This record gives sequence, C-alpha cells and structure tokens, in this order.
Amino acid sequence: MTEEEILALPYRPCVGMMICNRDGGVFAGQRLDGYGDAWQMPQGGVEKGEEPQTAALRELEEETGIPADAVTVAAETSDWIPYDLPHHIVPKLWKGRYRGQKQKWFLMRFDGDDALININTKEPEFGAWAWLPPEKLLQLIVPFKRDTYERVIREFQAKLS
Repeated sequence: MTEEEILALPYRPCVGMMICNRDGGVFAGQRLDGYGDAWQMPQGGVEKGEEPQTAALRELEEETGIPADAVTVAAETSDWIPYDLPHHIVPKLWKGRYRGQKQKWFLMRFDGDDALININTKEPEFGAWAWLPPEKLLQLIVPFKRDTYERVIREFQAKLS
C-alpha cells in the first residue's frame, strides 16, 4: 500500500483499559503476536452499536479473565485518542482496512484477588502479565503506542493514587 492509500484509511474504534491494583500497579500483558518483548494494557475493538464502556468491560474479561464485577470504572478519557500503525504493518492487520486505532480509555480499579486473572483465554493475547508502575510500562510498550500511553497516564494521573 502507498502512503497516500494508508493515510486515506479510517481509524478502527477501540477501547483500552488501564487497570490499577490496590498497590498502584498497572496491569500489563506481554504480547504473543511477535512484537518482541512488547507489553501493553488490554485493549480491543468496539462492536457495531456497542457503547465504549460496555466494550471495555467485555474486552477486559476476554483478555484477562477479570469479570466486570471485580473492577470499578473510575474515569474515562475526555476524547478518543488515535494512533497510526507503522505503514509496513497496515496491510497485515484487519485486512488493511484501517490506518490505526482511535481509542477511548477507561481507568479501572481492580477490587479482586489476583487469582481472578487468567490470560489463558479462548483467544489468548498475552503470554505473561504483571503489575507494573506506569513509568516502567512506558519503557516496555511498542514505540508507536508510546505517545498514546503517555497521554492516557497524564490524563489519569490525578486518579492513580
């Protein structure tokens, strides 16, 4: 695909979840899809007609095993945050239909026990998981998502402690 073709593509609607435990750690999963040692917070697509918070709670359980009743939604980003995929990845993901994603992020407080977390889901996305300080997560995220993560952390900073 040419750069012009990629820039003409829309963004895929998506949600992201910043899940914090009682100790201030942020849930991060190590990706299984070949991006090296990349870690990320859970995220996933919004289905047609689905409300973003509903999508976030659905994706939370699909990717981490954490049921909706084990979290409290504490905040959401004021706007959708877009990011572009590196151009060489665009034709490989989502059949080349999107240039990247626009994400609505939710800050969630994890009220449950770690035993609820199960990344061995029906369609696993993560090979490992950990509770990380936000600044450590920024070091481990794939570079093309770093600006998004910085913005999410900045927007939720006052509610993280």
